[in-house]
Amino acid sequence: MSETRDRLLDAFEGLLIAHGPRAATLDAVAAAAEVSKGGLLYHFPSKAALVQGQRDRLAELGTADVAAMRAAPEGAAEYYLRESMQSGGPLDRALIAAVRLAEESDGDATAVLEDLRTHWYDALLAELADPAVAHVVQLLGDGMYYNAVTGVRDPGALDDALTVLGRLRG
Repeated sequence: MSETRDRLLDAFEGLLIAHGPRAATLDAVAAAAEVSKGGLLYHFPSKAALVQGQRDRLAELGTADVAAMRAAPEGAAEYYLRESMQSGGPLDRALIAAVRLAEESDGDATAVLEDLRTHWYDALLAELADPAVAHVVQLLGDGMYYNAVTGVRDPGALDDALTVLGRLRG
């Protein structure tokens, strides 16, 4: 991906996160990325193309995260819980931007989010073998992620989550 294209997607995500889809106009994205509108239109000929670019970015980042999760030496479940405490990175920004798009009834954004969630669950299930345990670990990670993105810091949360994971594993 080109540097300009990445800058445009970064600007689009930033506007979505801060102000929502209605404020993320082509003019606003071009201005935020410090690119002419013609430069924006070269890479994304419409807002629909920009939205698709954001979806593609999320899918790509999600695929890389699931691969890292499956390859993690500590196991997929521990990786998932540790990463659930992270916020502010490229995957996090893409997730939040997609959620903002989904709030505006963008079914395609919802589909990408559901697909990613399914891949995370499948990686957990492959390790944990029990669908209920995989589901509970995913929900535990969801709660930890919610705290991370809302600024709630609980220094003992990860240790407690890993203790519970150990119990769930038996």
